[in-house]
Amino acid sequence: MSRNGYELGLGMTEEHGALAESVRGFAERTITAEVVRADVEATTVPRVPSFWSALVGQDLLSLHVPEDQGGQGAGLLTLAVALEALGRSLHTGPFVPVVLTSAVLAAAGAAAEYPGLLDGSQLGAVALGATLTGGERDGGLVVDGTLDGVLGGDHADLFVLPVTVADTTRWVVLDRDQLTVTAQDGIDVLRGNARVTAAGAVVEPGRILDVTAARVNSLAAVLLGAEAVGVVSWCVSTAAEYAKTRVQFGRPIGQFQGVKHKCAHMGISLEKARAVLWDAAHALDEGDETADYAGAVAALIVPDAAVTVAQDCIQVHGGIGFTWEHDAHLYYRRALAVRGALGGRATRAEAVVTYALSGASLPTDLELPAEAETIRAAVAAELAPIAAIDDEDDQLIALGTGGWVQPHLPRPYGRDASPLEQIVIAQEIKAAAIDMPQLLMGTWAVSAIVGHGDERQKRELVVPTLNGELVWCQLFSEPGAGSDLASLTTKAVRDTGGWRISGQKIWTTVAQFADWAMLIARTDPDKPKHEGITYFLLDMKTPGITVRPLREMTGSALFNEVFLDDVFIPDENVVGTVNDGWHVARTTLNGERVALSQKMEAYATDADLLRFAIGRDLGPVARYRTGELIAEGRAVDVISARVVLGQLSGIDISTTSSVGKLLGMALGQAISEFIVAESGVAGVVSVPGAGSDHAMEQLIAGRATTIYGGTTEVQLNVIGERMLGLPRDAAA
Repeated sequence: MSRNGYELGLGMTEEHGALAESVRGFAERTITAEVVRADVEATTVPRVPSFWSALVGQDLLSLHVPEDQGGQGAGLLTLAVALEALGRSLHTGPFVPVVLTSAVLAAAGAAAEYPGLLDGSQLGAVALGATLTGGERDGGLVVDGTLDGVLGGDHADLFVLPVTVADTTRWVVLDRDQLTVTAQDGIDVLRGNARVTAAGAVVEPGRILDVTAARVNSLAAVLLGAEAVGVVSWCVSTAAEYAKTRVQFGRPIGQFQGVKHKCAHMGISLEKARAVLWDAAHALDEGDETADYAGAVAALIVPDAAVTVAQDCIQVHGGIGFTWEHDAHLYYRRALAVRGALGGRATRAEAVVTYALSGASLPTDLELPAEAETIRAAVAAELAPIAAIDDEDDQLIALGTGGWVQPHLPRPYGRDASPLEQIVIAQEIKAAAIDMPQLLMGTWAVSAIVGHGDERQKRELVVPTLNGELVWCQLFSEPGAGSDLASLTTKAVRDTGGWRISGQKIWTTVAQFADWAMLIARTDPDKPKHEGITYFLLDMKTPGITVRPLREMTGSALFNEVFLDDVFIPDENVVGTVNDGWHVARTTLNGERVALSQKMEAYATDADLLRFAIGRDLGPVARYRTGELIAEGRAVDVISARVVLGQLSGIDISTTSSVGKLLGMALGQAISEFIVAESGVAGVVSVPGAGSDHAMEQLIAGRATTIYGGTTEVQLNVIGERMLGLPRDAAA
C-alpha cells in the first residue's frame, strides 16, 4: 500500500521509509508496554535496559559516523529517521546520549578513537548549556566546575563537556573516573541524568576536540529533536485515534470542531517539526556553510512543538490522559526533558535572529536527480530562441504554443511534463529572464477545460488563454455559499439550445476586466447538494450580466459581486456532462502541478521582515519575535521543498501541501503585524523616510489571506479529516 506524506515520516526516500518501518517494527516487538512499565516503576535507572543487546544488534549506533572513522557513513539524516521511529516507543536507556556523543566526536574527526561507543560496549554523554572553567597547562587544560542535568550521565563511561577558556568555549573528553558523577532525579522517569563535577581534572591535548559550540548545539538539536519528532508523531496518531472512537453526546469527539481543530493543529506542528529537522540534518550531512543556522531553526521549533503537542494529546484524552496508567504523561515528560536539554526558548530564538541579522541565508535549491541535467540542456536549447524574441506579444504566443505556460498539461496545450521536468522548466525560464503571462483565474479554467472540455472549447478558449489573450474570472462563491460552496442557489433552467441562468455571485476577482468566466449553477434542485450542479463557460459580454465592484478594506476593488438576470449560455459551453459540475470543479489537472512555493509573495514575507530588521536597534522582545518569524518562514520554505520532493518520489503530499499553504498565509499576516507594531507611530501614519507605508498596506490586505480559498477554519477541518482520518461533520 502506498504511503502518504504524513505516514512516511522524516525520510523522503524508499530507503528511509524502509528503515523507519524496520525500526518501528523492532520497537513494537521489543520495547513492549510491559518493558516500559517495568522501567517506570523501577526504583533506580539501570545502566542499560533489558533490550539493549537487541537494540545494539540493529546496527544503529554507528549509522551516522563516517566510514573512515569506523562507522557506516549513512549520515545524520538516516540516524534521525531511525530516531523518529524509536521516539514513538518511549525507549529507555542511553541510546540517544551515546549517538549524540559519537556524533560530536565524529564532527571533530575523533570517533575512531572511541570504538566502544559504536559497538555498545561503552556509554557516553554530552553536557549542553552551562560550561566548566578551564586553564591552559602543558598544552592541555585543567578544568573545574559543576554541570547539572547531563543527559545519560548517570551511567556514562566518558563525557564530552564544554569548558570556557579565556572567553572561548572548547569541548573536551573526560573519563568517568576523572569526575564526580551524582545521579539526579528528572522529569523524564525513563532516562537518567547526572550532576557532573570536575575538580582540577586534567585534559590531555589529544582530548581537546576541534569542534565549535554551534556545531555541538546543531547536532543536539537534530538528534534530540528527531526523538522529539517521534514523540509528536505518537501524540498526533494516538490523539486522533482516540478522537475517532471516544463518543460523547452521541457523537465521536473528533466530529466536534474544537477537538478536530486541536488535532489538526497537532498534525500541522508535526509536519513543521519534521520539515525543519529534516532540513538541519540534511544540511549537516552535506556540509553546508549555513548548517548551524538550520540547526538553530530546528532547535527553536521542534522542542516547543513536542511539548505543546504532548499537552494537547493529554487534553484530547481528557481525564484518562491525566492518569499514571496512560502513557501520555510519559511522552509529555520526555518532550519537556528534550526541551530543557536544548536550553531556554529565548536563547534558542536569539541564535536564529543572530544568524538572520548577520546576513546569513539558508539555501532553497532542490537537489535534483542526475537526469535533471539532461532535461535541462534540452529545455535551455528550446527556450533560447523564445528568449531572443523582442516583441512581447510574439513571445507570449511562442510560450503558449510551445506548451511552456502550463507544462504539466498534455500536449499540445502543455508538454506532458513530469514533476522533475516542471521544476527544470521553471528554473530555466527564470534563468532566461522570460516574463510569463499571468493567467490568474485562467489557470483553473485551462485545467478544467483541458481535463473535461471538448475539442472546440480547447481550441477556442485554452489556446488564446495560454497566449495571454483572455482574462478569466470564477463565478463560484455566493452570499450564502462561500466555504460551503455546494450550497449554491444560482439556478440554470433548460431553454432551447442552452440554459437560462439567474442568481448572484460574490467575491469574484477581476470580474470587471474578465473576458470569460467559469460558472457553476444548480441544474437539478432535486438532487443532493453536491450533485445537480453543472459547470459552464460564460462569455462576460452576454446580456443580463451586471458587475458591481466591491470596495475592500484596502480601498481598492479587486473583488466584485456579479448579478445574473436570465443570462443565456448555449449547450456548447457546458464543460463535462450536465449535473456533474462539482466533479469538474474539483478534479482538474491542478493536482499534477508542482508548487514551488507556498508563501504569499503578494503579501508580507520574511524578506520584508529582514529589510525591516537588519540595521535596526531591536529590543529583546522584538529580537525574540524576529527569531520566531524567521524560523516559521524557513519551515514554510522547507515544507514546500518536501512537497516537491514528495511529488518526485510519487508520494501523496496533498495534506502536507495544505499545511504549507495554511502556514504561509498565517506567516504573512504575522510578519506585517510585527512590522507595523514595532514601527509605532510610523506604522500607522505616513512618515517621510520611514518606509512603513508598504507594511501598512500589507497588514490591511493580508487579512484576506486566511479567508479566501477556504477559511482557516475550513482548512483545519480538511486537514483533520484528510490527514488524520477524523470523522466528517455530522451535517456532511
